[in-house]
Amino acid sequence: MTTIAPEDSLIEYPSDFPIKVMGKVHPEFAQLLTELVLQFDPAFDPTTVEMRPSKGGNYIGLTFTVRATSREQLDELYRALHGHHLVSIVL
Repeated sequence: MTTIAPEDSLIEYPSDFPIKVMGKVHPEFAQLLTELVLQFDPAFDPTTVEMRPSKGGNYIGLTFTVRATSREQLDELYRALHGHHLVSIVL
């Protein structure tokens, strides 16, 4: 894995950073992923989660705007979300 120096990053830290997650509709989808996000950003406000159902109602999209403090934090959060069994896509 290539390490990117902080001065080469396109993101300035700290900053608010939106992460979009999609998965099949599940009654605990939002709650479980919010708990996961809170592990990486303890100050995250769960009331700010944006939810959008798909046209057919089979999938749901969530947007979490986290306080990004480092590249490592974002990388670890992306890996954790991507590895969750209910998640189909992380952007």
